[in-house]
Amino acid sequence: MSNDGQELDGDQAVAAQSSDLSKRIVYGLILAVVALGLLWAGAIPFAILVLAVSLIMSWEWNRVVRGTDQDVTMLVHGIAVTGAIGLAAVGYAALGGAVIAIGAIIVCLLQFGDRPVLSTLGVLYTGVPSVALLWLRSQEPYGLHAILFLFLVVWSTDVFAYVGGRLIGGPKLAASISPKKTWAGLIIGVSAAGVAAAFFAGWISAPVAALAVLAMVLASISQLGDLAESALKRQFKIKDSSHLIPGHGGFLDRMDSLAPVAVAATLLAFFLNPELPAQALLFLR
Repeated sequence: MSNDGQELDGDQAVAAQSSDLSKRIVYGLILAVVALGLLWAGAIPFAILVLAVSLIMSWEWNRVVRGTDQDVTMLVHGIAVTGAIGLAAVGYAALGGAVIAIGAIIVCLLQFGDRPVLSTLGVLYTGVPSVALLWLRSQEPYGLHAILFLFLVVWSTDVFAYVGGRLIGGPKLAASISPKKTWAGLIIGVSAAGVAAAFFAGWISAPVAALAVLAMVLASISQLGDLAESALKRQFKIKDSSHLIPGHGGFLDRMDSLAPVAVAATLLAFFLNPELPAQALLFLR
């Protein structure tokens, strides 16, 4: 009798995993279609998407770090992010960055003595990548291609790291932080990003080797971002930042790879050519 019960429990567990995977795929595709559609529609529609996602991330960050749905700090956080994104959307990315810095300082003062570092980090974490993405997108006609490249890197890394980790398994990447991540998954994910970038480079007539190498570097950074967010959740003993996206958790859980990649790519573009950042990022002349 007990064996039958154990077999039933096993079947139920398999069914639950299958259901979760189905939700993950369906909602992941929906999010990708929405993101690509608004990216294609233009800089302003894309800015609206970035604003919506950033505000949700700000709310989730406050819930995770301070365990509250609303307080003065969260209001300041939201105002700073909104102001910065608004400025970046109309061509004033530098001013947007200044607004984020001011917002971070105010939040630090408000939270002095009560997790000021994490609360301040939240403003930077949601604001800086948003301004970075909009600054890259603003350069026509290459802004669209630059953001597509970042999406391609992050998505291919996430998908193939997940599949590789599940199929191959092996030594854990950081068992104390994220028990499901493996070195095999990391290697496959990073390699997949390089291959995808090589095909993308051929499509836009960019240097194949340079873009593939850059993609693999950014893919590694994306996985570090994923681990960092996992460490934050583990510190506060939660599984997901929210339950807004079935099968995925919250937007913090989905953007943890893109956020550091956006910042790293933007810094590289700035040093290469601040006048033509998107073109510089793709190594186009």
